[in-house]
Amino acid sequence: MADKYTAELKQWVDTERTALELQHIASKLLLERDIELVLFRRKFFDKKLSEIIHDHNYLSKFSGVPLSVSLSREFAEAISGLDIGPSKIDLGRLSREYSNESSSFASVKDFVAAKLKGFAAERKTLVPRDVVLYGFGRIGRLAARILMDHAGSGHQLRLKGIVTRERSTDDLAKRASLLRKDSVHGKFGGVVLPDHENNAISINGHTVKMISANSPAEIDYTAYGIQDAIIIDNTGVWRDEKGLSEHLKAKGASMVVLTAPGKGDLPNIVYGVNHEQYTAASGKIFTAASCTTNAIVPVIDVIDNSLGIEQGHIETVHAYTNDQNLLDNYHKKSRRGRGAPINMVITETGAGKAVTKVFPHLKGKLTSNAVRVPVPNVSLAILSLSVKKQTNIEEVNELLRNASLFGRLAEQIDYSVSEEIVSSDVIGNSHACEIDSKATIVSEDGKRIVVYAWYDNEYGYTSQVIRLVKHLAGVRRPTYY
Repeated sequence: MADKYTAELKQWVDTERTALELQHIASKLLLERDIELVLFRRKFFDKKLSEIIHDHNYLSKFSGVPLSVSLSREFAEAISGLDIGPSKIDLGRLSREYSNESSSFASVKDFVAAKLKGFAAERKTLVPRDVVLYGFGRIGRLAARILMDHAGSGHQLRLKGIVTRERSTDDLAKRASLLRKDSVHGKFGGVVLPDHENNAISINGHTVKMISANSPAEIDYTAYGIQDAIIIDNTGVWRDEKGLSEHLKAKGASMVVLTAPGKGDLPNIVYGVNHEQYTAASGKIFTAASCTTNAIVPVIDVIDNSLGIEQGHIETVHAYTNDQNLLDNYHKKSRRGRGAPINMVITETGAGKAVTKVFPHLKGKLTSNAVRVPVPNVSLAILSLSVKKQTNIEEVNELLRNASLFGRLAEQIDYSVSEEIVSSDVIGNSHACEIDSKATIVSEDGKRIVVYAWYDNEYGYTSQVIRLVKHLAGVRRPTYY
């Protein structure tokens, strides 16, 4: 028994050593060359070694792909020897292909070189873009965290400024503290310091100017060293083209992205589904739709493309938000005046209509409603859909599982096989949604399905916003997923 224990301990330590070598190579690639390595969207950079080992073990069982820390390290070593530019490479996909094709190559190095030869032939030079957060609430602070987490060597998005209303004398300290510590998302994994001398907040060594303004048009961003900036408006105050155009009157601003559904003819853009229809040449005002729209549209895309949707209803069980009252008080909308932490509140959602902006052929076929519940974060979308093609639970789940592992929606759809998953387990998930596969229902005739999709309506949604901003800014790296 003692010998077995000693052998297992030695094996674990050896695996940790290999994970450390893998992490070291991955970190150098990211910081020096903007090449990010992931394992089915799980990162290696700034992560515990035990988590890296866990990811390999869990994902190997979940995906059916033979994964090992040692093979991932070999892939990383091979990639470091290639002359390729900024990119994001999934070692999960490489592992899947290597398990089927290894006999055709003399070595791992030759295999990786063949798979990534297109990255060497089409090197993309990234021109970094300045970003300003207009508003610094729940979404704004998470956007700051994500932008810093994705900073790399600084060749993508650079957070240069944060706009808030007029400030008090202790405002910098309070803003820095709110960014540093969050009751839902925990402590920020970095250094956040108020910089009174420069009227800024220093975040992981980046000086971010704090700008006071009562209206967007009055700001001269160039006075703060900010040029050609993308303004991320997360206040929700202006929702139509006229109001959002005020941002473009500011000197140094060139584009605005709204973190809410737009009104009028403004499109709803869900990154991963319809973002390729829009570029910087399409205009200067863009909207990232809502958290719920981002959660359900990828699921609808998969189901509609494979099974066809006749009609359906979407019910959202949504965490309460700052739009509601802490205690009973007047509110201009029905029911939202009642205390959010002690009531379930039926309210409207525009998610059903918003879907039709992405999929016009579904107009009139979907209804939607929402129930706000007493949790501070993470929501659940329940999609009850009538489909054209007869199906079963296994087929529906396999469609969604496959979409979560490979292809264009791999960043949008996550997939759970746990029978114990609850809302708090989804906090911090950067995907637009996480499918609860154990809850999937299909009627006996195979024509009615119910899909349960969890989503972090704060972090997951903000991750989608940043993906869209990178796309519009032209700094999205080529990906191998």
